[in-house]
Amino acid sequence: MSQDRLAIIALQRFGLGPNSRSIKAISHDPRAALLAEIRSDALALVDKTLPNTARAIQMITEIEERRRVARAAQRTTAQAAGAAPAQQMAAGQMPPAMEMQPSAAVPSANAPAAMMRDPDEVTLQDVMNAETRARLEHGIAQTCGFAERWVMFWSNHFCVATRRGQIMRSTVGAYERETIRAHAFGKFHDLLAAVETHPAMLHYLDQRQSIGPNSPMGKRRERGLNENLAREILELHTLGVGGGYSQADVTSFAKILTGWSITGFDENIDGYGGFLFAPNRHEPGAHKVMGKSYEQDGKAQGLAVLADLASHPSTAKFIATKLAKHFVADAPPPQLVAKLERNFKETKGDLASLAKTLLNADEAWAAPAKKLKTPAEFVISVFRATAEKPDRPQQVLNALNQMGQPLWNPTGPNGHPDDEASIAAPKAIKTRLDYAQSVARPVAARLDPRELASELFGTALSSETRQAIARAETRPQGLAILLMSPEFQRR
Repeated sequence: MSQDRLAIIALQRFGLGPNSRSIKAISHDPRAALLAEIRSDALALVDKTLPNTARAIQMITEIEERRRVARAAQRTTAQAAGAAPAQQMAAGQMPPAMEMQPSAAVPSANAPAAMMRDPDEVTLQDVMNAETRARLEHGIAQTCGFAERWVMFWSNHFCVATRRGQIMRSTVGAYERETIRAHAFGKFHDLLAAVETHPAMLHYLDQRQSIGPNSPMGKRRERGLNENLAREILELHTLGVGGGYSQADVTSFAKILTGWSITGFDENIDGYGGFLFAPNRHEPGAHKVMGKSYEQDGKAQGLAVLADLASHPSTAKFIATKLAKHFVADAPPPQLVAKLERNFKETKGDLASLAKTLLNADEAWAAPAKKLKTPAEFVISVFRATAEKPDRPQQVLNALNQMGQPLWNPTGPNGHPDDEASIAAPKAIKTRLDYAQSVARPVAARLDPRELASELFGTALSSETRQAIARAETRPQGLAILLMSPEFQRR
């Protein structure tokens, strides 16, 4: 296999696609270039303008307070506006056509949506745009992009969704930075604990609503368990379906997790955005999960369960299989899965070691390029290929929405799918083509598609793709053909 071909596998399968310089930069040793990205600073996204979780949750509190004040002022204005005509009518001074002059402070029910929109919503959209742009710029800047792909995998594995309201829209970027980026090359147990105790996950899976039936609050309010967090930890985050747990284990684990909540969101205490253990909600006593009794007090009881789940053989198998499917093939080589599973067990979930095992496995490089890039991978790879800057993040968000995988907003806690059947539907491919064409038009003046194709893929570019680009009637058409080619789309 030629060095150009190895470099393309490195950039496409394990990274975020080539740019005009990457083939020359890594072709002497593509595997070493990927391994060089297994370091914590490659994961970190440092931008002091982005809010941390505490600030993001505080913003929501401030927005709600501003809305309360605005509503009160609106009521006062409406009452004053209604009182004046009554006084004028009593004095026989009703101004002509008064009924045709509604107060500007009280929009009519038929007013356009833009007039009715709360201006504070723009603040949250600004945060989302800033988070999107920072994430895109970080991925674009990487030599290969393996560390960023690693982040994207774990962020989707431990997904949350902006559809769950303001708190999710404000904290989703901070959640990824503070949990995924901070621990993705560390121990799986530490990543798991950081994720499950983060306010974004606690809110997303309704953990704040879970109250032990026999806890002081449960007896007082006659409210009970919410099993969402417990179930998804077992089914989606650790053991996987068929991993050996039962419904009784879900219920018992849910009891252990009662009391896990968020400071400053629904608690009358100072401070914002941290983990809170509320003893008055916690189901008392020892509880058994998968045959083991947990007798610890408070938060420690839940953390003890997480530690055991992180080291469980079913977790090793589930994570190994999912990683191999994501990076290599929908039906991955059994030898590769076995290597990853063995490494996870032997290192007790050392994720840096797991990443090295993936990259050093010959099976991971030998599989044919059949996987289709996810929408997010495709969009970032387009920016890398064309050297465009992500100055309009809202357009990127719109494009990902149209491709069926909105950023940080999967339809369920199992995250966005990346198998062929899910992302290669005709409508999804059509939206990719539309996006490729929209990108090609403005950059065609400075990019020759034939030259760019050679810079990106070198000798790994097929004669069929080279001919199709050469026969294009216009530069924009040639660029769109390149961006939709098998070499660019498949990994």
